[in-house]
Amino acid sequence: MASQSEMDLTDRQLLNIIQSAFPLVEEPYQDLGKQLAISEADVIERITALKKSNVVRQISAIFDTRRLGYKTTLVAMRFPPETLDRSARVINKHPGVSHNYARNGNFNLWFTLAVPPSESLEETIADMAERTGAESHRMMSTIKFFKIGVNFDMVQNVGAAHEYYSPDGYNSSSNDDWKKADPVTDFEIEAVRELQEDITLDSRPFDGMSKRLNITTQELFDMAASFKDRGIMRRFSAVLHHRKAGFKANAMAVWKVPPERSEEVGKIMASSPWVTHCYERPTFPDWPYTHFSMVHATSKKGCEAAIEEISESTGITDYMMLYSTREYKKTRVRYFA
Repeated sequence: MASQSEMDLTDRQLLNIIQSAFPLVEEPYQDLGKQLAISEADVIERITALKKSNVVRQISAIFDTRRLGYKTTLVAMRFPPETLDRSARVINKHPGVSHNYARNGNFNLWFTLAVPPSESLEETIADMAERTGAESHRMMSTIKFFKIGVNFDMVQNVGAAHEYYSPDGYNSSSNDDWKKADPVTDFEIEAVRELQEDITLDSRPFDGMSKRLNITTQELFDMAASFKDRGIMRRFSAVLHHRKAGFKANAMAVWKVPPERSEEVGKIMASSPWVTHCYERPTFPDWPYTHFSMVHATSKKGCEAAIEEISESTGITDYMMLYSTREYKKTRVRYFA
């Protein structure tokens, strides 16, 4: 198996390509082979090994939750240490929980939750808190969405989130349409269900999808392009297991930012290639922090250096670093499941 220490330069170059944009063509592994001057069989063998060693989690479409009409939020909960693991497993059972981590700090469990339009986030969270016996919980909804851009330079072992997606338009325009759901037809829902699944490791992985949808492979690609143009799909790519890929440390830095500097500071934070996610969220009497920036690096020292750099460039010195101490769940939301 291709563990992080065993990956050669070609493995790393391959990971750089597929985590940015996996080719939507009839024979994608052949296309990747041409880019790397290796055979299609070699590409398939390498990705198979990378998946077996859990460096590559999945290769599929990444959709925008809000554009599909789903409601989503970050949730913080506090549990006694002796019930934390059991409570996290209960929360993991909800299909809308995609990320769930134990972290240091006042709240020791943080997870993301998405529910379809017909369901209530508040009621779902209250039910989870009651069933798990949470001592406290906070719904950390998004006020401003500055950045999502998970990308790592596997050759140089540095953060590479230079190009990113900002549903609120902070990387391109201030078009509020990004915040609104884009209605999808019943057939488009079927296409979303297909495109969100992990692709197969055979020469023509999209043939099965198009056959089940009763369309041509080119029509499937055209639909994916339409989804991207409409902001429904962010990209089609591989998702890496950060720790297995060598980025073993991650910190959620939370910052106390004056209201009048919200957008200015958020844009500066989003410009850092080490920052993969950046949001403004609400404050509470026991939680004064407004801005959240997620940083991944190969070590804690690397996280600290990136966050110190952000502090210097923004002038914000009131912040806290929350490290993940255990990963309970990390997957993609399954839409229309």
